[in-house]
Amino acid sequence: MTQPEQAVVLLSGGLDSATCLAMARADGLDCHALSIDYGQRHRTELEAARRVAASQGVQDHRVVRVDLTAIGGSALTDDAIAVPTEESEGIPVTYVPARNTVFLSLALGFAETLGARLLYVGANAVDYSGYPDCRPAFIDAFRSLAQVATRAGIEGVRWEVRAPLMHMSKAEIIRAGTALDVDYAQTVSCYQADIEGRACGHCDSCRIRREGFAAAGVPDPTPYVNG
Repeated sequence: MTQPEQAVVLLSGGLDSATCLAMARADGLDCHALSIDYGQRHRTELEAARRVAASQGVQDHRVVRVDLTAIGGSALTDDAIAVPTEESEGIPVTYVPARNTVFLSLALGFAETLGARLLYVGANAVDYSGYPDCRPAFIDAFRSLAQVATRAGIEGVRWEVRAPLMHMSKAEIIRAGTALDVDYAQTVSCYQADIEGRACGHCDSCRIRREGFAAAGVPDPTPYVNG
């Protein structure tokens, strides 16, 4: 019997990455989930990632520690910078410098050790906060980088970086995930969730998530600090 092709899926523990993992599994792939403990303020998302990986039957879920608090520059890695609770113009202070570049580089290295050529990431450029590393141009550029930055690429492996959610609205993502039996109650999206995983209900990520469930016509299972 032919073995399924392997893929490395970046799994943050949030709504998008949980859906992305479900899509990769629906593609018939042998999925290896990779989560990054980068010193983020919302560390409860790592526990969410473990729950999601277990519920979706992922046998290989790894957590890699990279301390991005050492460079700071973001409300998610520097406690001195407050998480904004109102919409703002431009790229918000919750942007973490080079985060997806670092994350995909780790996924690329992991995939190369596995002999895999597929990377999945839940990047989205429709209902999102405007981060530059969540756009198609970034994904295309990283794919080109992978070809020249790895032994596998030089030896002829054709890398694929798949971002299946890229052009979907949050409502479309939620509907797709619901059809794939994703349990969104297990996920954490809030930038400042408490230790129990309850969402603040006010940050940009909470707003986008809440509006997505409303637009999808799907009950929002998110536990909020204020109910």
